[in-house]
Amino acid sequence: MPGGPAATGPGIGASAPKSKVAGIAMTAFAAFGGILFGYDTGTISGIIQMDDWLRTFGVATTDTTTYPLGYYLPSSRESLVVSILSAGTFFGALFGAPAADILGRRLGIMASCLVFCLGVALQTGAPDLATFVVGRVFAGLGVGLVSTLIPMYQSECSPKWIRGAVVSGYQWAITIGLLLAAVINNATKDRQNHSAWQISISIQFIWAFILCSGMAYLPESPRWLIKKGKDKAAAKALSRLTSLDPQDPEVETELNDIRAALKEEQELGESSYLDCFRSSHNKICLRTLSGIFIQAWQQLTGINFIFYYGTTFFTNAGIKNPFLITVATNIVNVFMTLPGMWGVERFGRRSLLLWGAALMCICEFLVAIIGVTISVNNTAGQKALIALVCIYIAGFASTWGPIAWVITGEIFPLNIRAKAMSLSVASNWLWNFGIGYATPYLVNTGPGNAGLGVKVFFIWGATCAGCLVFTYFCIPETKGLSLEQVDLLYQNSTPITSTRYRQELIAQDLHVSDVKGVSEARHDDKESTEKV
Repeated sequence: MPGGPAATGPGIGASAPKSKVAGIAMTAFAAFGGILFGYDTGTISGIIQMDDWLRTFGVATTDTTTYPLGYYLPSSRESLVVSILSAGTFFGALFGAPAADILGRRLGIMASCLVFCLGVALQTGAPDLATFVVGRVFAGLGVGLVSTLIPMYQSECSPKWIRGAVVSGYQWAITIGLLLAAVINNATKDRQNHSAWQISISIQFIWAFILCSGMAYLPESPRWLIKKGKDKAAAKALSRLTSLDPQDPEVETELNDIRAALKEEQELGESSYLDCFRSSHNKICLRTLSGIFIQAWQQLTGINFIFYYGTTFFTNAGIKNPFLITVATNIVNVFMTLPGMWGVERFGRRSLLLWGAALMCICEFLVAIIGVTISVNNTAGQKALIALVCIYIAGFASTWGPIAWVITGEIFPLNIRAKAMSLSVASNWLWNFGIGYATPYLVNTGPGNAGLGVKVFFIWGATCAGCLVFTYFCIPETKGLSLEQVDLLYQNSTPITSTRYRQELIAQDLHVSDVKGVSEARHDDKESTEKV
């Protein structure tokens, strides 16, 4: 895959040396929040198939031929239980903007953990379906807040030469959470009491405790501190992230860049959600819509169909021991995210998104075609389906999985970053909710259902083709640029020409404060000439 020259430019502290690992370690730790996200979304797939959970929250039936347990989960309840988390996360993502601007990025993440723990507690002790669903909503609020705040914190605090890999670590943590959920579900599924699903759910207290405790020791985002006028605190936070002295010239250069970019935005007035869609030389509207749609397209790849309904789908496809197949697909998801974390800084964001969309499109059409032409008793065909699904997951994990979060974290200017990111992440969860709610009706058989089964992959294949077109026209190459240099990229290029202009920015080592200084100097010279 082609990519521009490797970024050898400076880190967050203007010229922070690559050997400094303190800032990388601190911002990488924040990615642990992805485990909350991944585990909570992944555990429900297995829980709704557990015997005791079905006896507790399912519906009794006399059709023991189809449902040997004597209980089943109607499509309406399955949709509600699985998708209601996404409803909570949608609102949690929107609340992420005021939380980030008022509490700060770091304290906002810690507060999110408390909200999440309330939801876990309600689910663990739920005596009925209503309480379980309310618990899913509160857990969703916490996950939604985390999914907005953590990529924002990481993007604002990590060195630019490795920012893509650091933010990709968030997606890697999500995949680890999904794998842990599959492994623990597989370990507890045969228990015939409440502990079968209560163990799987209550383990989430551990993930929240680790994240909240660790964030207490991390510095606040220097960009948020500058926005709040806390310049000394910003210099101190930046010095911790770069292992440089607060008075170091490189720290001051970075702070000047942040101030210059913020001043330009603030000259337009206070930001509101409407300002995220205004037309300007900074292409704010394009950037906001790009963030919203890249998160929507990520969901429309169909990946969460596998992780939400994978166990059910593999069972219906005639595959034996679907729990183990789910574990296998999650292992692929975890380990194939690692090449993506490397590739995002080697090949760039744009090229990986294009290649990933193409690979997923091919795999999903093949799954659909093979699935409709073989019988459930065709062992070779079933193995081919599993292999293609694993290749598709590998394509997602190394491209669209992590890079959608990277793009969302770095394309917005500081003055609207919290609001625009919250809208983007809310878009992710809105589509997540829609797909999670509609899928049982699309896939299941019986009255009121479409009964598509494996044919649903024709839909996912078509949407992956849409991902490719969207990326080509809307997503620029931002590899190796500071968040402030991304502003210059949008002002002076288009997504199609961005690779060439990005190379110029890196070669000339242009900074916002340099460009603003030249512009203001020319303006002063012009005024002096006019007066003479």
